Amino acid sequence: MSDPAAAETPLLDDSVKGCLDFKGRPVHRSSSGGWTSASFIIAVEVAERFAYYGISSNLITYLTGPLGLSTAAAAAQVNAWSGVATLLPLLGAFLADSFLGRYRTIILASLVYILGLGLLTLSATLPSVTTSGAPNADNVTLNTSSMLQYQVILFFFSLYLVAFGQGGHKPCVQAFGADQFDAEHPVECKAKSSFFNWWYFSIAAGILLTLLILNYIQENLSWVLGFAIPAIVMAVGLLVFVLGTMTYRFSVKGDEESPFVRIGRVFILAIRNRKIASSAIATEESLKQFKFLDKALLAPDSTMEQGKVCSMREVEEAKAVLRLAPIWATCLIYAVVFAQTSTLFTKQGATMDRSITRGIEIPAATLQCFISFSILLFIPIYDRIVVPLARAFTGKPGGITTLQRIGTGIAVSAMAMVIAALVEMKRLQTAREHGLVDKPNVTVPMRVWWLVPQY
Repeated sequence: MSDPAAAETPLLDDSVKGCLDFKGRPVHRSSSGGWTSASFIIAVEVAERFAYYGISSNLITYLTGPLGLSTAAAAAQVNAWSGVATLLPLLGAFLADSFLGRYRTIILASLVYILGLGLLTLSATLPSVTTSGAPNADNVTLNTSSMLQYQVILFFFSLYLVAFGQGGHKPCVQAFGADQFDAEHPVECKAKSSFFNWWYFSIAAGILLTLLILNYIQENLSWVLGFAIPAIVMAVGLLVFVLGTMTYRFSVKGDEESPFVRIGRVFILAIRNRKIASSAIATEESLKQFKFLDKALLAPDSTMEQGKVCSMREVEEAKAVLRLAPIWATCLIYAVVFAQTSTLFTKQGATMDRSITRGIEIPAATLQCFISFSILLFIPIYDRIVVPLARAFTGKPGGITTLQRIGTGIAVSAMAMVIAALVEMKRLQTAREHGLVDKPNVTVPMRVWWLVPQY
């Protein structure tokens, strides 16, 4: 007879530490996680990006068209909505880490997302919106303005409901996908590095599909259909995500508090103890930066009494967050530039000759697809050529550090904006030569300049 202990050894070796399955049982490497689970998660992310960009990429066109807002007012609304959608992931991350967990947060956020998209579709079906279609608010008659006001309220309520859904979705999906790879396993560690590259590749593919197909449907067929398709795609993506539940790895968390609570307590105690001398902790060698946070180690009586102060680990966590501030501030400038693609650049594209052949014209928002084209072209080159070469020189699994990637991206973005500025100067010069600089609704006859967004 075989030894039972020997028979169990492969299962023990195959187990993944710190992870359980959806029923709370230990998971085994051979039957969970990895690319199989990541594929289900990538599918729901592609669906979410398809839905999000199906709304955001052409939102300014809808606001200045059927809803009759001016370009300035529409741009302000788009930027306000985008800003809220960007900040809400902080709330989603807090709820996921403190209460719901990533899996449940994704499910709940997806349902809110689908509800918002459904109501958005409903708002577009209402008669005074679909039939008014005036280019500006002055053309909306007094008799329909009251009804239009209620429909606009429904539209913006739905729009911000989508933002709330995105806020719960965005901070959890990528992290949950990364949980499917064991960083301590050499093979899965390399796969995890590639996962982020191919994750972004898949997102770019979903966005490209949106820009090429959905924007055309919205402007040439029906806004109702253009809003309904993202809702359907999001529902299908949620279904695919749920189908992968049995293969997922769920990270086990201890009884420790949420990082939001721990870090927040450090700042609160440091402020409360700001007038207390820090001589009691002056000999701590590990605390060399942001010393004002060291006072969170002190109790009100200037002692380090256990239970009334923060631990050294919590203080270091808070300091790590402050060290990220320069990166956040730098990326904020990039975010401001990137926001122009869905507002100013789209409206500029609307003034250009975008016709390919007689009767076929590219929607202005579709010009954003050059961003996705660039990503789809470069990621395979980066993942299969650049990373292995860099790995050979640096010895790091990712080839280069995340900070080096960010710095390289910002440098390339700066050069791109210089080129964009030069192209815009030429565009304005051509408009002046044709006497069209003060006529924003007139198409500028510059076929070659519709390629501008690729920069």
